Amino acid sequence: MSFLRVSIFLLLIAGLSGCQEMPLQAGIETTAPEPAPKPFPLSKAFRTYWYGGQGELTSFSLKQARYGELRDGHAVLIYVTEPFDPQKQVKDDRKDEESVSVLKLNRTKKFLTGIYPYSVMTSVFHPVGDHTGALKVSTSVQEWCGHTYTQLNQRDSLEIMGHSYFESEADQLVTLPKTLTEDEIWNKIRVAPERLPQGEVSVVPSLEYLRLKHQPFKDYTAQLSLSEPGPVRTFTLRYPELNRSLEIRFEGSFPHRILGWSETYPEGFGANSEVLSTVAERVKTIQTPYWRQNSNADSVLRESLGL
Repeated sequence: MSFLRVSIFLLLIAGLSGCQEMPLQAGIETTAPEPAPKPFPLSKAFRTYWYGGQGELTSFSLKQARYGELRDGHAVLIYVTEPFDPQKQVKDDRKDEESVSVLKLNRTKKFLTGIYPYSVMTSVFHPVGDHTGALKVSTSVQEWCGHTYTQLNQRDSLEIMGHSYFESEADQLVTLPKTLTEDEIWNKIRVAPERLPQGEVSVVPSLEYLRLKHQPFKDYTAQLSLSEPGPVRTFTLRYPELNRSLEIRFEGSFPHRILGWSETYPEGFGANSEVLSTVAERVKTIQTPYWRQNSNADSVLRESLGL
């Protein structure tokens, strides 16, 4: 074989061997991906209470801080379990092996500011296994000047989409690293308050607050604390940068129903801004399949809630 042919043959062999996977060298370490967190097991009491075919409705009297004054109103917390499609991130019409069971909270508020009304609603979809943060949070605010809609989805990161009638906030898309959201705290309390985070934590404040106060979508450093065990417990979030705090009171024993809350921050415009506290106190709690109670005759249930 000529020298030229031998050279070509050796080059071909070298090229083929270069496409093969080379064995790992001794001393080189590889990092395996971290396993996905597994859901925490559900207690018998939790299954009995939350999978009995009913939702939980709790009404609250409300003193809402807005435009430098306290406004009378009412709030309702609606909790219910339902299957959730983790890909489309909506309620699953047909539950299957891919569905995630979530505890859904619809938190509503209604109050008046002078001649015109406000209607606020936040929805939180949190896995009952409590092994991840909220999969989705959405907030809408309607009043006579216009309305806003904000949605947070947890995927590889936190994806926040916002729409508003204000020019400076018209259409926004923001991506944040995964971190705790304030809105999921309301669900974590109901699932397992003993697993609530404490200490200095990075938190995305409630979407309602960020919209009403025109704050940027981002995480803020907060001090989180949980009171000692007892008949009534309090979970507190304090945001030094925002001069804001939130205290949520709840039953110390299962099912840990929310008893009320207090949210404090500067409210108003410029020199007229002062620190005010929004306060909600529980009126009544009932368990009922509310989604089927939509006839005129069912309106008596609103009276039982004091609405």
